[in-house]
Amino acid sequence: MPDDGDIEILLVEDNPDDVELTLHALKRYKLANRIDVVRDGEEALDYLFGRGAYSRRDLSRRPRVVLLDLKLPKVDGLEVLKAMKADPATRSIPVVMLTSSREERDVVASYKLGVNSFIVKPVDFEQFVDAVRQMGYYWLLLNHPPVE
Repeated sequence: MPDDGDIEILLVEDNPDDVELTLHALKRYKLANRIDVVRDGEEALDYLFGRGAYSRRDLSRRPRVVLLDLKLPKVDGLEVLKAMKADPATRSIPVVMLTSSREERDVVASYKLGVNSFIVKPVDFEQFVDAVRQMGYYWLLLNHPPVE
C-alpha cells in the first residue's frame, strides 16, 4: 500500500450526489486513504498534466486509478481518456469509466481509446456502494501496476 500522501484515486465526477456516494463507499470499506476530486474534464486534464490551478502539483505523484465519468462539462470523459492514453506520463494509469451511460457506442469508444474498465452506475444506493467497493478492491488491492 502507498503511504498516506499518495493519491490513490482521482475521481472525475460532476454530479455532487455521485461524488458523495463514491466517497462514502470507498471510506466505508477503507479502500483508499487519499482521493482527489475534480468536477469537469478540463479540471481533470489540468490536474493530470499540472496546468492552471494544478501547476504546482508534483506530477511524480500520480493516482493509482482514475474513476472517470463519461458525460462531463467543458471536456467530456472520452477526450480526457484520449489525452491520458496519448501521453507517456499518464498512459499506464488505469482508467475506469464510471458512468450512467448504457450506450454501446460509449462502451466501444471507451475501449478503443484504452479504458481499462467500463462500469455502469447502478441506480440503487446499495448496488452503487457495492459496485464501488468491488471496483476499489480490485484496482487498489488486487491489481499490480508496473513500477515506473
